Parts: sequence; structure tokens; C-alpha cells
Amino acid sequence: MKYLVMIQGTQDDYEAMRGQASGASPGWSEKELQAMFAFMGEVNNDLSESGELVDGQGLAEPAKTRFVSLGEDGRPVITDGPYSETKELLAGYWVLDCESLERVTEIAARVATCPVPEGTPAYPVIIRPILDEGGDL
Repeated sequence: MKYLVMIQGTQDDYEAMRGQASGASPGWSEKELQAMFAFMGEVNNDLSESGELVDGQGLAEPAKTRFVSLGEDGRPVITDGPYSETKELLAGYWVLDCESLERVTEIAARVATCPVPEGTPAYPVIIRPILDEGGDL
């Protein structure tokens, strides 16, 4: 079965990774940033070797996000980020093809141990099954 495994972040988190402490996020050093990238690279390599990795990407910061919704008149309303009313947004994801929910949960638990600077906010790693064609809602 395929699963979407998601990690979250805020604009403050992206700024912190550039070394700028902001909000509840301490500034990251270059060494801390490289440790995070090395950890995620190992996860990706292991998932690729096991054949479970379908796709995985980090996403651009919320400031580069755009929301498109419908206004009261039914016309599109386009809003550029960042959004003060939104806390966390999707920061990255994996699409994994795993034999069980238990296996994908093991992977998510590993992702949750990614090294970050002390005081960095902790976000849950979210798992969502991907419906197969004709799957039940």
C-alpha cells in the first residue's frame, strides 16, 4: 500500500535554518543544518535501497506559497504567503510503498529522530494512506 508521510514547518523554521533565530525557533549553525541534511539523505538512501521510496521532496518556505480559493462572487482569489493565520504548513514529504502500516510507522518514527538544534519546535510526522483507484473513502 502507498502512504504519504509528511513533515511540517513554519516560516520561522525556515528562517532559523538560515541561521536567523525567530519566534520559537533558535538559529541553526551550518554544522546543525548539514547534520539534518545528512540524516535525511541516509533515510532517502535506505528507502530507495529497500524499494519503498516512490518519491520524496522538501518544499520551499511558506513565504513562497500561494493559496487559490473562491471569493463570494465565485471568482478565484489569489493570496501570496506567508500566512499569519496559518501555523504549520507542509515542509516535505515522502510517498512510500510499504507492506504495512506498522512498517511505515517505523519509518515515520525514524524521521522523527532527525537531529535539530536544542529548543527547536517538535512537529509530528504525519502518515496518510493513499487511496488506490476505486478505494474506499
